[in-house]
Amino acid sequence: MKSAVETLNPTRVRLTVEVPFEELKASLDAAYKKINQQVTVKGFRQGKIPARVIDQRFGRGAVLEEAVNDALPKFYTEAVNEADLNPLGQPEVDITELKDGELLSFTAEVDVRPALEIPDYSGIEVTVDAVEVTDEDIEKSVEQLRDRFATTAPVERAAAEGDIVTVNLEAKVDGEVLEDGVAEGVDYTIGSGQLLDGIDEAVTGLEVGGTATFTSELKGGSAEGKEAEIKVDVTAVKARELPALDDEFAQLASEFDTLDELRADSRKRLAQMKKFEQATQAQEKVLDELIKLIEVPMPEKLLEDEVNTRKHNLEHHQLGQMGLDLAKYLEIQGKTAEEFDAELKEQAEKGIKTQFILDEIVNKEKVGVGQEELTEHLMRRAQSSGMSPDQFAQAVVEGGQVPMLVGEVARGKALATVVEAATVKDTNGQVIDLDEEDETAETVEAATEVVEAAEGTEA
Repeated sequence: MKSAVETLNPTRVRLTVEVPFEELKASLDAAYKKINQQVTVKGFRQGKIPARVIDQRFGRGAVLEEAVNDALPKFYTEAVNEADLNPLGQPEVDITELKDGELLSFTAEVDVRPALEIPDYSGIEVTVDAVEVTDEDIEKSVEQLRDRFATTAPVERAAAEGDIVTVNLEAKVDGEVLEDGVAEGVDYTIGSGQLLDGIDEAVTGLEVGGTATFTSELKGGSAEGKEAEIKVDVTAVKARELPALDDEFAQLASEFDTLDELRADSRKRLAQMKKFEQATQAQEKVLDELIKLIEVPMPEKLLEDEVNTRKHNLEHHQLGQMGLDLAKYLEIQGKTAEEFDAELKEQAEKGIKTQFILDEIVNKEKVGVGQEELTEHLMRRAQSSGMSPDQFAQAVVEGGQVPMLVGEVARGKALATVVEAATVKDTNGQVIDLDEEDETAETVEAATEVVEAAEGTEA
């Protein structure tokens, strides 16, 4: 077999391949055997029909077509390996010559990974938010904990914001009560905004036994999106009672004996959380600066496929789970279809550039992935997918996607390497050493999550 490569542009090549006919022998034998199992000829047992009879009865062309279809993937792969190419997607194959007994010639056009020059990235500088935990942050955290231990008690007064009311609802459209428009015994916290637009104003000021009507757009059911007249009857009003902020509350809500100890622990936890957020912000900003440093030719077919995949996943998975279609989503986002498409293309380009650049750094820096790192990443992806680690691991192995997971971790490690070489300062001008902020494994996993977000491959 002979092959030659013609570079059409930085991301696309054309392979020209010539195969001597004798190298098709194995595929020809397989073609005759396959046809033998599919046809019957009087006077011959199935599977025992001579090749010459098959040629006479069904045509040599049918055999050649079957043989070429069988052989093309093998010869294409050999040509790709010989030229040391990194193809992206499926090739466009054109058989240019097929001489029975002499020669098979074909061309294959395919997108390839562009060759990238990785510059010195140690000069990258980014600024991130300083880690500051205020007294207000601590009080907010303690109040959230306090809120979890709130109790409710019936009150004999008009309902007010923050109260929990039990209501019966009846929805009418065009004067007719909807079959699915009646609900009884619904608990609702006034001011939460989690039920129907207008209900807060309707029930505020009502006592037990009070009734009100209001108009609202239905958010679900048979008349979703239609304006309905809603009748609401209040059957109970309960006030939330928060526990006193004292040492007794600290003992109830935590393992600490005093409120001061609880607040000190809150400060520590908030600082750790903000340090993690700071590290993630640094990784995101360093990645953006790294992408700016490198010219990445963009394979148009790969970009088109990536845009279509992202749009399909949004429409048929994410929005479907939320009960939305694309038109409603765009209305909520306040975007036109053109703005959405432009944004999606920009995100897809960033994802492709991220993968190309970090893969190049993986090769340049000889980044390896250990079993412990892969296991930790698998555990996180399993948790994100809602599957058990065993189920997720089995699905990954059966789907042949172990190399994909290894690649994700390797790119995360590559990004962590770039961040380590960069200069990261906070808004106070202090240089941040992220290795001191986090354990190495946590840093790599956080960087891997940043990479997944950029590539659009979050679980």
